[in-house]
Amino acid sequence: MTKKQSDETIVKEAKERFKKCQDFEGMARILFLEDLKFANGDSENNWQWPDELWQGRVGNQRPCLTINKTRQHCLQIINDSKQNKAGISIRPVGGGASYESAQVLEGIMRYIEYQSGASVAYDMATEFQVKAGWGYWRVATDYVDEKSMDQDIFILEVPNPLSVYLDPDIRKRDGSDAKFAFVFTDMDKDEFEKEYPELKDDIPTAPFGNDDAWIRGDRVRIAEYFRKVETPDILVSFTHPLTKQRVGVLKSAVPSELLEGILDDPDTQLRDTTTCTIEWYKVVGDKIKEKKIWPGKYIPLVRVIGEETLIEGRLDRKGHTRALKDAQRMYNYWTSSAVEQVALQAKMPYMAAAESIEGQETYWETANRENHAVLPYNAFSDDGQPLPPPTRQEPPVMAQAYLQGMQTAGMEMQMVSGQYEPQMGQQGSERTGQAILARQRKGDNSTYHYIDNLALAIRHTGKIILDLIPKIYDTRRVLLIMAEDGTTQEVEVNPQAQVAFQQKLNHLGKTAARVLNPNIGKYEVQADVGPAYATRREEAFNAFTLILTQAPEMASLIGDILFRAGDFPGADEAAIRLKRMVPPQALGEAPDLPMQQAQAQIHQLAQQLMVSGAEIKMLKEKLVSKDQMRDIDAYEAETKRMAALAKTLPMDQQGLATIIHQLVGDSLQTHLASIQRENAPDEAQNSSGGAPSAPPGLTLTPTAPPGATTQQHLGVAPPPGIGPDGKLGGM
Repeated sequence: MTKKQSDETIVKEAKERFKKCQDFEGMARILFLEDLKFANGDSENNWQWPDELWQGRVGNQRPCLTINKTRQHCLQIINDSKQNKAGISIRPVGGGASYESAQVLEGIMRYIEYQSGASVAYDMATEFQVKAGWGYWRVATDYVDEKSMDQDIFILEVPNPLSVYLDPDIRKRDGSDAKFAFVFTDMDKDEFEKEYPELKDDIPTAPFGNDDAWIRGDRVRIAEYFRKVETPDILVSFTHPLTKQRVGVLKSAVPSELLEGILDDPDTQLRDTTTCTIEWYKVVGDKIKEKKIWPGKYIPLVRVIGEETLIEGRLDRKGHTRALKDAQRMYNYWTSSAVEQVALQAKMPYMAAAESIEGQETYWETANRENHAVLPYNAFSDDGQPLPPPTRQEPPVMAQAYLQGMQTAGMEMQMVSGQYEPQMGQQGSERTGQAILARQRKGDNSTYHYIDNLALAIRHTGKIILDLIPKIYDTRRVLLIMAEDGTTQEVEVNPQAQVAFQQKLNHLGKTAARVLNPNIGKYEVQADVGPAYATRREEAFNAFTLILTQAPEMASLIGDILFRAGDFPGADEAAIRLKRMVPPQALGEAPDLPMQQAQAQIHQLAQQLMVSGAEIKMLKEKLVSKDQMRDIDAYEAETKRMAALAKTLPMDQQGLATIIHQLVGDSLQTHLASIQRENAPDEAQNSSGGAPSAPPGLTLTPTAPPGATTQQHLGVAPPPGIGPDGKLGGM
């Protein structure tokens, strides 16, 4: 099949599917537009009046008023959803996922919502949901900036829900199983010619014949066409030879050189499956101008439904406005009729006899327009008979039927909406806070399905983003994640990491880096509905204030949390200062109980080791002292022996020299040097450069200078009768 034929086939398929969407949603779209106009009706557009009735009343110059109470009933739900918007929560369900990795993924999603301005998209869709029946937003990817190859994920608003068509055969309420979708966009003609100059002289018609009347002006319509392509495959389940764990892979993804060995294993199991690919096309007229593969497995269009019914094959979607329309029309009609009835009555006239105001007509003709200080009249007739004074008639009165009609219409609006006067802000009979909250919850129950459907749509958004994160953040990079209180911190995304989440510590035991591998682990997405963080922070501040009032001693433990929940200047700085004073045990930074016990044992052993070392040193010093006394005594004995020999031996110089050398050699074999080093003061050792000192009367020198005898060099005093040269008697 050629490329042109392939494009033609896709366009033909798109036309058939679009016609199917039109047939299915045609009536619902007409009612959508009527409900949207009615909810936004006012005295200028008169959208709350039927055209025939409005034209007739205006033509007869009769009042045609619009008192739009429907808008306030709708805003009650819309504004409540803004204060209690659902938040995306991630739960680990296996495959190596952990609580910490789920929290990091949740922080990434929260940051994606923040940088996208997702709250605008959510609020816009909610407004359409409540007023007209349904709304949309979409998920997109784009480059971080013009100088980066990295991409980010964004949540974008859809300004007109009628521009989106979704597969009518979906079975899931969130639309996650849709197989195709269309998004139509109208582009200014000048912009279109710049982007598609080859079509400048041949402006195409609307794609697929979609020329709805809600688009007017000199604009060109283009279409985005998403379609899900399913490819059959085989799932191969086998035991990994290294991890010994059961794994499942697609047969098409297994290398051929490994596939044969896996299939020969009797433990291997096979089953048929399908893989899904989302294809995207931009269609201009009957031509495909762009195409690409969407990285996710879901069509990135999220719808939020008000109420949806399918009866006898007819689809109907409606919001809060539909049930209020008749009661609102009644209210407008009774109000207009009441005003008309009073307006047609004359102003309060005076009743007077003609003779009584004869000649005073100037005063009485302007009596209802000017404030005269005195209204003169003729008290007597010409024949002297007294005349009655002029009297004023009763003022115009509104008919009771009109008042009752307006009251009835207002009560019926409350009944069909489930929103009664206390929920609309009017004070009721409740006086305690508990009773007021109970009344408010009762009113919220009647409209909770709108909040629940919004949470369902936000949950589906989380599933789309969770599927995209490993595919968009597929390289090593640093991202910002956002905590629920708006604080940010950095996390490193590393697809090569060995675990789903790893926290690296510095030498002080503090967190230095957080590493996430989005490819590891399985997660589930939930949407938690509750008060907005600002509301819950105020509640937390009040709760902590009450706790500290009752237990002031806990200020050192939770005082920083109290100020962090405060919303006044200096609260954050106070929280930082107080946190420095919180004990490590309260912050969870102190070692756990087993580690504390081990540290205590190590400290005890260290003390015992110090005591043992001191005892050993003391014993060693005692032993060194005994050795010193023994060696000194031995040296003195040898000296005395030499002196005795000198007196008794013959005067043999050579023999005496031999004895002296032997004595000196024996002396050098003693422990005098080591004893001196052990017992000498540190200052003496330092001043001598580490050289040992000899006992009194003995000098130790390593090398004898030239011409010096051994005795002279060693500083040994010669025995009596022996000269310095070693000769007896000075011979």
